[in-house]
Order: sequence, then C-alpha cells, then structure tokens
Amino acid sequence: MSVGIPLADARTFRTRAVATRVVLAALAAGAVAAAAGVLLASRFSHSLTVVLLPSNANVVIVLDLSASIDSFSPIGATLGALSRSGDRVGLVLFSDDAYEALPSGTPAADLAPLVRYFTQSAPGLYPLNPWGSTFTGGTNISAGMEMAIDIAVAQRPRAAVMLISDLDDDPNNLPALTAVGAVAQHDRVPIRIVGLSPSPTNVAYFRSVFGRSAPIVEAPTTAQAARQEQTPFPWTLVALAVAAATALGLREGWAPRLGWRRSQ
Repeated sequence: MSVGIPLADARTFRTRAVATRVVLAALAAGAVAAAAGVLLASRFSHSLTVVLLPSNANVVIVLDLSASIDSFSPIGATLGALSRSGDRVGLVLFSDDAYEALPSGTPAADLAPLVRYFTQSAPGLYPLNPWGSTFTGGTNISAGMEMAIDIAVAQRPRAAVMLISDLDDDPNNLPALTAVGAVAQHDRVPIRIVGLSPSPTNVAYFRSVFGRSAPIVEAPTTAQAARQEQTPFPWTLVALAVAAATALGLREGWAPRLGWRRSQ
C-alpha cells in the first residue's frame, strides 16, 4: 500500500522533473556520441597517403626498374605506404619490357615483402633484388603503362593506374607513350603519377600526355615513412574515453529522483 504526502507546490516539482529528464537525455546522448567517437577513432588508419585515388579503386601499380633510377629508397617508402593502405592492387614491373608481377585484386599487404629490396641495408647499399641482373636495363614506360591500362580497362569502372617512375623515358619510345596516353584519356582510365625526383621537363611532358587530371606528386621520403610508422600516444582516444566516462558518471549522479503522483 502506497502512502502519499500532500504537496502544495507539486507544479514546481513537475517543471523541475521535465528539466531533469531533458538533462538526463542530453547526458545519455553525449555518452553515446563519445563512445561512438572512441570506436571511430580506434578504426582510423594512420597510413601515409601517397596520392589521392578514386574511391574504392582497384589500383594497378606500374613500377619503373630501369637503370636510370638512382635511389631505391623512395620506391621502398612508396610501396611500404601502399602496403598499409588496405586497398586492392595489381603490380606491373617494367624496364625495357614489362610483366605482371601481381594480378589485379591482390591485397595491398602483399607488397610488403618487396619493400626490403628498396630499403638500405647500410648507407648507400641495398639488398640484391631479383631484377638487377636480368631485367633492369633501358626505359620503356609505354610498355608498362600499356599493360596496366589494358588491365584497368578490363576491371572498370573501379580501376586506376599509378605510375612510380623518374619519368626519364627513352626518346625513341615517346611516340608510343603519347599514343598510350591518348588511349588512357579516351577510355577515361584514372592515372596517378608518383615521381622519383623527375625533371621539370619530364613532368611537363607527362602532364601533356596524360592530361591535367592526372596528378604528379613526389614520392615520400624514408623519413616521412618512418614518422608515419611511429605510433603516437592516443590522446584523442583518452579524451573521448574520459568524456564518455564523465557523461555516464553524471547520468548516474542525476538518476535518483523523487517520484510522486496526483492524488485520487
């Protein structure tokens, strides 16, 4: 049997009760938002962005292994960053000729074993790689790009081609490269170019061949890649966790409330 106590100012309590419910609802919403922020922040990727790619694109990487490449470190940094991207990739290697090293749709993580061949084991020294003695030679960029564009066209609409090169092509191959560029623009294949210290003249030529919509960026340095690999202290997660805990604590503190009902 319930016992009621008459109150002359019941309306005042009713107004405060409404205000309390609004505060509780706001605190609960804040707790949910903070918890969601913690989840999203924990899923955030800290991988280094080499160049912006079309959304959900299957990227065909075209890697220059010609003798004109005088430093492998930017290649190692680029492949390392791509291997942590979580994307799907294909890999075409070229020098005088070209071949498909990884089929399109391969997890980008499969690039990781190749990074060691382009990482210095000592100042100025790199491990022996499988291409140095039999594959590395002259430069025929059109051979690599033609193969990659054919692969990308077969994978449309979500396929793009990323060229990693110093852009120093053999002059005898420039007409073929111009023709490949025309095919890429006609078929609307997105082209991205990561330059290995290219000359301004070569950059201007590649822009004319593949169009202004094909961005040309400099390959990341080893130092940039190393900074990206360092795991920073998760201050954002800590702040969001504290905010969530505070909101939940305040809600619990406000939760006890006086109940009443109108007399019969």
